[in-house]
Amino acid sequence: MKLRTLIRGALATLATAATVASAQAQDSKIDEIRERGTLRMAGILAEEPYFAKDPRTGEWHGFAVSMARDIAETLGVELEVVESSWGNSVLDVQSGKVDIALALTAMPKRAMSIDFSAPTYYNSFVIVSPNAALANKSWSELNDPQYTFAVDLGSAQDNITRQFLPNADILRFKSRDEAVIAVATGKADALVNTVLNGMVMSKRNDVIGKVYVPTPTLASPSVIGLNYDTDDVWKSFISAWADYNRRIGNNQTWIVESLAPFGVSLGDLPAGFNLGN
Repeated sequence: MKLRTLIRGALATLATAATVASAQAQDSKIDEIRERGTLRMAGILAEEPYFAKDPRTGEWHGFAVSMARDIAETLGVELEVVESSWGNSVLDVQSGKVDIALALTAMPKRAMSIDFSAPTYYNSFVIVSPNAALANKSWSELNDPQYTFAVDLGSAQDNITRQFLPNADILRFKSRDEAVIAVATGKADALVNTVLNGMVMSKRNDVIGKVYVPTPTLASPSVIGLNYDTDDVWKSFISAWADYNRRIGNNQTWIVESLAPFGVSLGDLPAGFNLGN
């Protein structure tokens, strides 16, 4: 009787283990992506050098797309770009609409909704201004009511102004384009943004001036957003991909290639900025 009970117990344990193993296999994100045949990423329209969609061909390009395409190739699948926005990309990852969202700033509030990979690169916060007198200012020197800064509401750079420029006059706009117009028309002394966006905006519209990196350099990790409920193997793979490609320089190469159409080279990037931190 005891032997029979032990056998039943052992069989029950094996059955449970098999069930768990089966469930884990079914929950494998990599298996899911390979079975689907595509890696879905959130793509944002008109966000060069990160993302851009050719209106004639529908083809996506930009360094975030190049990074995602390499991840897809590593997995042996095609890349599928799902149109989104900076704010919605977090929701798209959270809901499972997309597998990854690239070029996200690792802000603490976002970490309550989605998981983050290791950094793909580091992005510095800068000002873009036609006033050369602001070139060598520190954040503490810019934190003065005499200066007016334009920023897009709710962005990572908006968060920077709240933390480092609380005494300055801040004009917050719903879109980045409105913030650019504020500087171009003289309503604001400078635009607060990230260095890669700043370089492209400055090249496109020289009226808004040049890119300056206030001291101390505020570098924020750019990460890949992942769903918290996905398995650890998937998260480890994405972080390993990010860390490897940042360290050997592939991510920098894709970024520099995406800046080239705007006439920006690696040597044009402002002093005090380092993609790999």
